[in-house]
Amino acid sequence: MTAAPLRLGIAGLGTVGVGVLKMIQKNAALITQRTGRAVTVSAVCAQSRGKDRGVDLSGYAWEDDPVVLAKRDDVDVFVELIGGSTGPAKQATQAAIAAGKDVITANKAMLAEHGHSLALSAEAAGRVIRYEAAVAGGIPVVKALTEGLAGNEIQRVLGVMNGSCNYILTRMEDAGMTYEEVFAEADGLGYLEADPNLDVGGIDAAHKLAILAAIAFGTEVDFASVVIEGIGAITIEDIHAAADMGYRVKLLGVAQQTGRGLEQRMTPCLVPANSPLGQLQGGTNMVILEGGDVGQIVLRGAGAGEGPTASAVMSDVVDLARGLRLNTFGQAATGLVKSQPAMTATTAPFYLRLQLLDKPGALAKVAAVMGEAGVSIDRMRQYGHDAEQAPVLIVTHKTTRAAIDQILEDFTKTQVVEGQPVALRIEAV
Repeated sequence: MTAAPLRLGIAGLGTVGVGVLKMIQKNAALITQRTGRAVTVSAVCAQSRGKDRGVDLSGYAWEDDPVVLAKRDDVDVFVELIGGSTGPAKQATQAAIAAGKDVITANKAMLAEHGHSLALSAEAAGRVIRYEAAVAGGIPVVKALTEGLAGNEIQRVLGVMNGSCNYILTRMEDAGMTYEEVFAEADGLGYLEADPNLDVGGIDAAHKLAILAAIAFGTEVDFASVVIEGIGAITIEDIHAAADMGYRVKLLGVAQQTGRGLEQRMTPCLVPANSPLGQLQGGTNMVILEGGDVGQIVLRGAGAGEGPTASAVMSDVVDLARGLRLNTFGQAATGLVKSQPAMTATTAPFYLRLQLLDKPGALAKVAAVMGEAGVSIDRMRQYGHDAEQAPVLIVTHKTTRAAIDQILEDFTKTQVVEGQPVALRIEAV
């Protein structure tokens, strides 16, 4: 007996939605062969019906309202590719669950901010929410955590989760261009969101980190507790200085459960240039998962784009067609615990860049401030200086961010530090 087709309703026909339709049309026979049933599209929904999207829509019903699409009797799985943490995306997702549909989404913002309540609703209704495409594009990191590493106690999740930021930072190093120059170039190439701060401000990547942390550590998603710092303050001087000392600058997400609570941060960090993260170039993403028994797993691939993200959506479609049903965050939503945010991060070395006035005893005053805060110097370099200022780079031994913030404040009182010093964490990878 042939199984009934799995019928999709797709809301959102942007880059990813069009990519999903192309894959279904192109790979229909392959999908049926691998799942034992056909996957079809009953209806679609988008803002503009008449737009030429380069894909044949004639075989699908059209709905103007995604909520109406989500409730259709001929839809088994509602595929939400609209985006946005609230509004039509959330309303249609809730309507689909209430109507007894499973949901597939690529919406990281919605899951990071409302994932727990949506998971409770879905699981109470016997439905599932799948979202491989919401985190790191084509990299199957959600599947790795919920399935492949399900028997491991996860110790740390870290990685580069925004390709636009990685493009900007690597382009600055390779071309010797300033942040402002590369930002303008990336924007012109269409690499940035309509609101660029979602990318360069670290918000997009922080959404992804919050989702992965919930899976890894069995906690309710807690996006509000992610420490977020973008890359806007990184200068070409920092890029060059880091490279000179054997490091590269990355917008790095780190989540780990510590004795002080759950640590979640998405901030610019220095990583060793010869490490997997240090060698990551262009718009590529990389996620590293560290388990108590498996050790370190490195996942690398395209973090965005039509093909990779559509591929991630289709992996969820294929799972549902095969009958694979998992709880949203890898365990029952009722069993997820509220996270206790870590008030302080784990200790680490820090990179400091200072502009010192060329005065007698300037370095001694800096060293005294650091000594009083209990921060010791691992190494220090002074580069060529003009008649008034000397750039100085310091790498500290392991210390806390609170101690670093204290010395940055105290530096201003010495009257030998010009401008605002830069402090970047050095992450062990």
